[in-house]
Amino acid sequence: MTSPSSRPSLKTVLIASGVVLTLAMGVRHGLGFWMQPISQANGWTRETYSLALAMQNLMWGVFGPFAGMAADRFGTMRVVIVGAISYMAGLVWMALVTQPALFIAGSGIFIGLALACTAFGAISGIIGRSAPPEQRSWAFGISSAAGSFGQFLMMPVEQQLISAVGWQNAFYVLAALVLLAMIPMAFYLREPPVSHAGGPQQSVGAAFSEAIASRSFWLLLAGYFVCGFQLVFIGVHLPAYLKDQGLMNPNIAVTALALIGLFNIVGSYYAGKLGGKIAKRYLLSAIYVTRAVVITVFLLAPLSAWSVYLFAAGMGVLWLSTVPLTNGIIAGIFGVKHLSMLAGMVFFSHQVGSFLGAWLGGYLYEHQGSYHIVWMITIGLGLLAALINLPIDERAVKRVAVAA
Repeated sequence: MTSPSSRPSLKTVLIASGVVLTLAMGVRHGLGFWMQPISQANGWTRETYSLALAMQNLMWGVFGPFAGMAADRFGTMRVVIVGAISYMAGLVWMALVTQPALFIAGSGIFIGLALACTAFGAISGIIGRSAPPEQRSWAFGISSAAGSFGQFLMMPVEQQLISAVGWQNAFYVLAALVLLAMIPMAFYLREPPVSHAGGPQQSVGAAFSEAIASRSFWLLLAGYFVCGFQLVFIGVHLPAYLKDQGLMNPNIAVTALALIGLFNIVGSYYAGKLGGKIAKRYLLSAIYVTRAVVITVFLLAPLSAWSVYLFAAGMGVLWLSTVPLTNGIIAGIFGVKHLSMLAGMVFFSHQVGSFLGAWLGGYLYEHQGSYHIVWMITIGLGLLAALINLPIDERAVKRVAVAA
């Protein structure tokens, strides 16, 4: 077993991973701002760019379990460095490529791999291994709050960059920022190999088999699918929806997305804190049903800048609050040795939902001229997820000791 002194402190891990998550999630949440300028410059429909962002989310999910497996086995530092380089390449690709199929495929692979290596799945393992069990849910809440802060910080930055230097140069600036900030932080996430994490030892295959045999694991997969669908549909299509409804000032959408990030700093932190005191499945169920209510009220109320801001604040409290609770349940049931891999597996379901949320919004808009049906789907899925999470069993699995 590795001596505790050779591991980075929890404080160091939270600060370094917080910087990485701030940039990874902040840049990713702002990509919707490029939909209209890129579509107009290249003569594309809204569906083309939506499909590119959908592919990014899908590939994020596809790469997620493998990035998590690599982080568990080879260390988070190496995985984050690979992610930073891939993020830079993906942003440059989006600035230069004008052929639709190449744009969709290349940005999907580069940005998808980058997010798999720098966002919650790959980062969760080192956080779970650095935090004692009684602080684990809180630590996951801190990391989720960092991702939310990134959205709050980067929304206005990205919008101002597009206005000041043009959409292509804005990509170049972000590519340089990601590379120069993430790689130094990666060295603070160096950890020794995980040779023992408490309890009987498991191979990767045994951990995988144990997870897919668990009913609770499948319920988490289903609930996280809904989370991905809701968040990416709103994040990608809200600016265009507001413009369609007559709110032409782009600053309204920028402010709304920034408010989502700001209020989710509070939401994520307290979700993680409450997850150490209240059954996490009940908190997840409450989050999903409250999302459905907030969206319904937003659609029924008269639309104005202030109604958008109130909607953003309400959704913000709920935005990434599912992350510390979901990762906390995984760690509580299966332990932390293979946490990054298992979190990546659950996150794959999240990203299938993200793919459908981004793509279906653009597809139905192009064919019906409205987002109405997608909003209705979003509400219905929220109610379904609230029910799905209730039967989850959060108790740790019982394992038979493995003979030497």
